[in-house]
Amino acid sequence: MARIVARSGQRVEPLAGWSWLATAADAATTPADLPEGGDWREAAVPGTVAGTLRALGRLDDARADAIDRQDHWYRTQLIEPLNGRLRFEGLATVTEIWVGGVKQADSASMFVPVELAVDCPAGTEIALCFRALAPKLAAAPRRSRWRPAMIQPNGLRWFRTSALGSMPGWCPPGLPTGPYRPVLRIESEAGAARIEAADLRTSYDGQTGTVALSLSLAANALLPDRGIMHCAGGETALHADGEGKLAGTLSLRNVTPWFPHTHGEPALHDLTVTLDGETIGLGRIGFRSLEVDRGEDGEGFGLIVNGVPVFCRGACWSNADVTTLAGGRAAYEPWLRLAREAGMNMIRLPGVMTYEDEAFFALCDELGIMVWQEMMLANFDYPQGDAGFRAAIAAEAEALLSRAQGSPSLAVLCGGSEVFQQSAMLGAPPEAWSGPVFDEVLPQAVATFRPDIAYVPNSPSGGPLPFVADKGVTHYYGVGAYMRGLDDARRAHVRFAAESLAFANVPEEVSLRSGKPPAITHHPDWKRAVPRDAGASWDFEDVRDHYLERLYGLEPARLRREDPERYFALSRAVVAEVMEETFAEWRRPASPTRGALVWLLQDLQPGAGWGVIASDGEPKSAWHGLARAFRPVQLTLTDEGVNGLGLHVLNERPEPLAATVELTCWRSGEVAVVQAKREVALAPRSETTLSAFNLIGRFFDIAYAYRFGPPGHDVTSAVLRDAVSGKVLAEAFHFPLGRGHERHHCGLAAKLEREGDDWSLVLSTRRFAQSVEIVDHGWRPEHSWFHLAPGEPRRVRLHRRPGTSSEPCGEVRAVNALDRGGYAAGA
Repeated sequence: MARIVARSGQRVEPLAGWSWLATAADAATTPADLPEGGDWREAAVPGTVAGTLRALGRLDDARADAIDRQDHWYRTQLIEPLNGRLRFEGLATVTEIWVGGVKQADSASMFVPVELAVDCPAGTEIALCFRALAPKLAAAPRRSRWRPAMIQPNGLRWFRTSALGSMPGWCPPGLPTGPYRPVLRIESEAGAARIEAADLRTSYDGQTGTVALSLSLAANALLPDRGIMHCAGGETALHADGEGKLAGTLSLRNVTPWFPHTHGEPALHDLTVTLDGETIGLGRIGFRSLEVDRGEDGEGFGLIVNGVPVFCRGACWSNADVTTLAGGRAAYEPWLRLAREAGMNMIRLPGVMTYEDEAFFALCDELGIMVWQEMMLANFDYPQGDAGFRAAIAAEAEALLSRAQGSPSLAVLCGGSEVFQQSAMLGAPPEAWSGPVFDEVLPQAVATFRPDIAYVPNSPSGGPLPFVADKGVTHYYGVGAYMRGLDDARRAHVRFAAESLAFANVPEEVSLRSGKPPAITHHPDWKRAVPRDAGASWDFEDVRDHYLERLYGLEPARLRREDPERYFALSRAVVAEVMEETFAEWRRPASPTRGALVWLLQDLQPGAGWGVIASDGEPKSAWHGLARAFRPVQLTLTDEGVNGLGLHVLNERPEPLAATVELTCWRSGEVAVVQAKREVALAPRSETTLSAFNLIGRFFDIAYAYRFGPPGHDVTSAVLRDAVSGKVLAEAFHFPLGRGHERHHCGLAAKLEREGDDWSLVLSTRRFAQSVEIVDHGWRPEHSWFHLAPGEPRRVRLHRRPGTSSEPCGEVRAVNALDRGGYAAGA
């Protein structure tokens, strides 16, 4: 099978004018049985029933829960005759397709497109019936070796649909239902050589990029004698291969390769073909090599791109809009650009969500973000012995991998999420963890359609138990849900965390202004949005509170009751601090960790969800912490106990680094008691670790490990400064006595500066300011929740939020400051 492309010689248009009607299950067998009149409503396609209900102002939990107990009919009429094809890109889930009152097809998977040849006059009715799934789930075979608590009901394992809507405790209710991807009418243009599909393979050996292309033309099209393929300034002939196809291979010496943006340029090249004098675009492709690094013991996991080891960091994708399951560039771009802005170089699509369309991969290609793609298989004991089920998964993998054949961003195909883990945790023996889908069907699909990517059987997997941290791929929650000390991030010997560090992340003040949910942490609407594991006696707000108490020495329950504003401020600060410190451990040169992804990128609903970006698109404090932790040119500090502090300088860029490391120890946050400086020179894509003792050149209890007397300082700051420009490249901080909760007059000051239409804030402080927050309801700060040392002003750009017409006006706060710095344009 071949990759389906935007076809040449065809008129492709979305089928519009849809209306929707809900009926009782099986109330109508055919469209002719539908009641006259009826409560038909205009419906957006692509879209879902939940999306239509939301547009009508009718969506609530009760109606969302009822969606899978009803049949849902969609219908439209052809305005013009159609002699061609109808293509249904995604139908969720058990669907009948009716054309002119006659059923033409059934679809049982929301993940595989359906295409029909049709010859219909104008006025022909196209109808879709999405049959009620609840009765089918209830009738599904019940026996299984284990039953997960997270996804309900167990019958869902038999149906190829998303787990969204079936995960109480963190996901809004309502099974995905409806034509959530486009419905297209496709007509051939007279006399055109119509390309039906293309099979595309790329490779890169460090110098030469190679693209092998095979074009399949329509059965009734005249096959040209030859064609020409063009890419990156080169061209080669395409010749008939004797099987009704045109094929050729183009080698491009010294072609610019594609890198994740943290390590180089995500270079893309236009691929075109010329047939019968017509030039046809086949999109943009990239050239890169990819290897899996198992480590010296052969039991780790890491990626090597174009011969360069890459520390993978980023987050797990949830959905651009969980109500509509929106796809396309406009839906994806705001989220992915924020991911890039935070320094993320990998996005994982977990097995509990949905597959995204070609626009998702195209954007990741452009932005230099690698994609860890999972099959939509999670937790269940799937019927892998059933031939029909295996065939459905094979078709699903083919559809997925074929449409992403030219995307260099696709780096990993994973068999699914927590199937092996769920099996092991519920007591199944090792031989029950995997199965033919993970061991045979999916590896074969990768070998056939994308041999240039890595295959991982499941996330997590590897080691004596699938979820151990020191072997293979893990889901790491030692720091996080299991409430262990921050030092566990090192002790666990994490090799690669496909998910980690989940907290109930409090949205920024601007996101809570709407009052939905109300900013009262024990209000039922607030708690509804706080994630929890089904059946657990705690939620992820309890996890965040644990670290708040651990880092700041305050009782969260009392603070929440007596000073809710400060409780929110420290709740925001603590997740940024924990994430930044954990990644400092994982990225240090001596660490065995080769990648870690945070759970999740974006919230599924308003409130304190797992997302590091709120559901309204506003970055949270965790996003700001990660943006610092993910810098490609980086300086971090780690506490090495009696060995003092380790200063780790990383240069992932392809250019050499000449910089100065400056170290300062502060007493009472304002008196410099120790200062040291050293020049460093790093080759491209290299790293080094310095000892603070070597920088200082004498004994000073910088980590307060020896404790021969009272502490001489309460905070250490380190700055990595460009040797030529003096620009600050990175900063790091250490708190030998803990972060504490004392508050002082810090002398915070904020000065607005304008450059054309752009605004910046210049911040300064007399005394060390901890977790500085910029609050401006009309303008988003490029950086927030950072520490600010005396004598080191920080310039922060402000970005106008959509719909804002006013000039910047706000204030600057710090969690250890009694004073605040206000600012306003013209003041």
